[in-house]
Amino acid sequence: MLRVEGLDAGYGDLQVLYDVDLEVGNGEYVTVVGPNGAGKSTVMKSVFGLTTHMGGTVEFQGVEISGRRPEEIITHGIGYVPQNDNVFSSLTVRENLEMGAYILDEVPQDALEAVFDRFPILEERQDQKAGSMSGGQQQMVAMGRALMLDPDLLLLDEPSAGLAPDLVEDMFDRVDVVNEAGTAVLMVEQNAKEALRRCDRGYVLVQGRNRYEDDGETLLADEQVRRDFLGG
Repeated sequence: MLRVEGLDAGYGDLQVLYDVDLEVGNGEYVTVVGPNGAGKSTVMKSVFGLTTHMGGTVEFQGVEISGRRPEEIITHGIGYVPQNDNVFSSLTVRENLEMGAYILDEVPQDALEAVFDRFPILEERQDQKAGSMSGGQQQMVAMGRALMLDPDLLLLDEPSAGLAPDLVEDMFDRVDVVNEAGTAVLMVEQNAKEALRRCDRGYVLVQGRNRYEDDGETLLADEQVRRDFLGG
């Protein structure tokens, strides 16, 4: 579904990624982990057209999307949930979700109902301003908005960031539900152990370069990976 080959990317003249390779298959759940500053979020932003493309290719469903703008990429079936400032605080929950379908002539009610089925609390609080919700609830709003176009691939940048410890597992459970419903997931996550425990495959990125790639359980069991990147 997604194939990244030899990707060089960054911001302006600053190169962050060097010859990065990555793949996501149909319905697959893939996680990118690594130390702070490794370029994990830059990989995500590069797939969605938010960085400076310097070389290599990004293909989705056999179509090259390298260097294209986000408003075009989203029409190919990719949804993106950024790490920070990912809701419209002054809008209601329902208005936030409707914004996820802005490229359509009208809001698909079946898509809205599907989001409410996945996140029932959003239906209960659809008239509440998103900015007044908890961090975990705002993350649900952001994910729900990205799902309004029923993407084939959902990009998640640090979905557990800033959440209280007791909410982190619940967030991962919700990602599992999205993936089990057939949506492929590419996730960047600092909570590496839990992310690798749940995903199909994982990549370890270090200083903007591929270091390891394997299924999640194998990476968790690798002594070198555990010592260097997972805290033993």
